[in-house]
Amino acid sequence: MRGTHTLKKRYLAALLLLPLAGGTWFLLRGEPLVDPFIANYQAHCSSCHGADLEGVTGQGPALVDTALVGGDSVAELSKSIARGAAAAGMPAFADRLSPEEIRGLGIYIAERRVDRLFTDFRIDAPVQIPQGVVSTQQHDFRVELVTEDLDPLPFSIAPLPDGRILVSEKQRGLRIVDTDGSVSELIQGTPDVFDDSIELVLVWGHGWLLDVAPHPDYADNGWIYLHHTQRCPDCWFPARSFNRVVRGRIRDGRWVDEQEIWFPGPQYYSIVPDIGAGGRLAFDDQGYLYISVGIKGHSNYDGVQDLGKPWGKVHRVHDDGRVPSDNPFVDRARAYPSTWTYGHRSPQGLEYNLRSGTLWSTEMGPRGGDELNLLRPGRNYGWPLYSLGLNYDGRPVDYGKWLDITFDRNDIEQPVVDFTPAPAVSSFVFYEGERFPRWRGNALVGSLKGVELYRIVLDQDNRLVRSEVLLRSLARIRDVETGPDGLVYLLLEHRDGGKIVRLVPVEPPAVAR
Repeated sequence: MRGTHTLKKRYLAALLLLPLAGGTWFLLRGEPLVDPFIANYQAHCSSCHGADLEGVTGQGPALVDTALVGGDSVAELSKSIARGAAAAGMPAFADRLSPEEIRGLGIYIAERRVDRLFTDFRIDAPVQIPQGVVSTQQHDFRVELVTEDLDPLPFSIAPLPDGRILVSEKQRGLRIVDTDGSVSELIQGTPDVFDDSIELVLVWGHGWLLDVAPHPDYADNGWIYLHHTQRCPDCWFPARSFNRVVRGRIRDGRWVDEQEIWFPGPQYYSIVPDIGAGGRLAFDDQGYLYISVGIKGHSNYDGVQDLGKPWGKVHRVHDDGRVPSDNPFVDRARAYPSTWTYGHRSPQGLEYNLRSGTLWSTEMGPRGGDELNLLRPGRNYGWPLYSLGLNYDGRPVDYGKWLDITFDRNDIEQPVVDFTPAPAVSSFVFYEGERFPRWRGNALVGSLKGVELYRIVLDQDNRLVRSEVLLRSLARIRDVETGPDGLVYLLLEHRDGGKIVRLVPVEPPAVAR
């Protein structure tokens, strides 16, 4: 299903979205563009280090394109700013600025050091597919184009056993990429999606198709699961939607045998756009299905800590939608029974690690604070009480004061990996294929505005050992999957059209170095 807005509706929708637009709110107020993090830097640092961090002769060194004595992580930068360097003439700021202001300076400098401007979402940046061999620590590989005939806003890919690839496109529907790279017509009969979104720096809308995932026994039962946001059929304006999961089969180009697996009900339809809806699916080794739902309340903090609300949660159900009797909150009064974990802001990836028998997610923070999380049943992941990032205006994340929630920070699960400055982490996969043997057990994590692919190495206790950037300046990577051929497939989004590429090893595998 498709729809169109009149100009008047788009204008009204823009006004409606202003308080919800998160990282874009200060771009849209009709005032001169002033990033509060930049303003903080200009007020306290530019006289010595230059307005563009280039350094000032006789005053202070450059802060970009050079090594820093005190280190360049956000923690190290913040420590250097707080303590100062008396011998070099740099004052200590611990008594002049709040801890949040100091961390904000650290975040801004770290962003600039990796050329990651907060207001640059890389939507129009050229897709740069490497033409030669890419050399990395454990494997050398080439990047091959699979197809480039996709909608600008694809969301998910799911390689099938026969080599074809299911691909979901947010505002179009479900299609299949054949082994020769050709793309099918839309599968008919899938849940309705809408293409009447508006663009406010990013695209905002209601009624999108999100994740697609074959059943673990797909080869035998043919079940395919779709996570979409069902748009309220009786709500004319403003539009409302909420997450829903169905399963069905594809037969002769049509979606058939549909069964509803998870839908909390029409009482939860929300005007909050689907950009923060989460929308991922994952199966574990016992056949349980996990469902991620982001901020779909009335704001970016409402209801996330409320166990009776289904958003801001990861849910666990049987493959047919029944709620398992051992779910952590199944016997708690007024708690939503399928809840597995809570306190989630914008979960972008959801994967089960077969090697360790653990569930993981990637999650976008605000300004900084992107995360790779180990999901433990019944645990609180902090939003909106606490984050390693800051709000977009530089304030600390402490909505507990507004919500009248008291908490102990020790009761909040901390990320295994903190991505600050935030690259806008997207989806990921734990690699277990045969073609890149030295990557087995590693997490391959995509990013959107970071336009990078990361390799994350964990130890047997699920602690970070090291990380590596496998690809730089590629494109906005929306999804990462392993095919039955052992190759790594990346789903790329771009205003001019989405693409699928794959990583192909250069044989023999590179010697560890």
